[in-house]
Amino acid sequence: MNKKVFRKLTGAICLLLISIVTSLLFNSKSVFFNTDRSIPIYSVGTEEKNIAITFDVNWGNSNTKKILDILDKHNIKATFFLIGNWIDDYPEEAKEIYKRGHEIGNHSNTHPDMTKLSKESIIREISTADAKIMKITGENSKLFRFPSGSYNSNSVDVLNNNGYYCIQWDADSIDWKAHGSDKEYDRIMKKTQPGSILLFHNDGKYTPETLPRIIEALKAKGYKFVKVGDLIYKENYYINHEGKQIKK
Repeated sequence: MNKKVFRKLTGAICLLLISIVTSLLFNSKSVFFNTDRSIPIYSVGTEEKNIAITFDVNWGNSNTKKILDILDKHNIKATFFLIGNWIDDYPEEAKEIYKRGHEIGNHSNTHPDMTKLSKESIIREISTADAKIMKITGENSKLFRFPSGSYNSNSVDVLNNNGYYCIQWDADSIDWKAHGSDKEYDRIMKKTQPGSILLFHNDGKYTPETLPRIIEALKAKGYKFVKVGDLIYKENYYINHEGKQIKK
């Protein structure tokens, strides 16, 4: 192959590659900018310094009472996402969460990976858990959090089509890994901004130690704690590619 033919062939290959990359970048169905992908709410776009503390309640009951006492002490109402099986195991504790004025969200019945379930199985999981929540609160919850945060477009669409708001988080203490109070504190303080949703667990080893520090520090910065249901927009909004709920 002579140099002239080689240059033409190289140029043609380059043009082809540019065409492919351009198509991927600007095609709405591309892996880079998939505008068709359904995603949950990770945070809320707001200028007000409102934030929500949330707890995933999956297993065990070691710190629930301590956490409720801490929230009472600081006059804060939070949102607890309960799985149905936990309600079965700890019905009195579930009632106490609601009795103290906190919001209860649906976290599925058995904590499965929702990305592996059919539409019918997803609906069965949420409806079974909702029936148990109904016995405690007298009403269905319209807030849902995916077990382990695992979701895909299908699972989000099923929840949305059934009237639920899918709630994730943008400030994660990762308290379930028990890395220590200081690390959990730093993670939350670094990530929190107006409209943030903070994630903790009821059985986090250091959560009762970390939580008061975080509350006091964020209050000092002018933040106000509200329940998720009072933080999110219920209508006339869209969710951007970062999962931020934006008011139209």
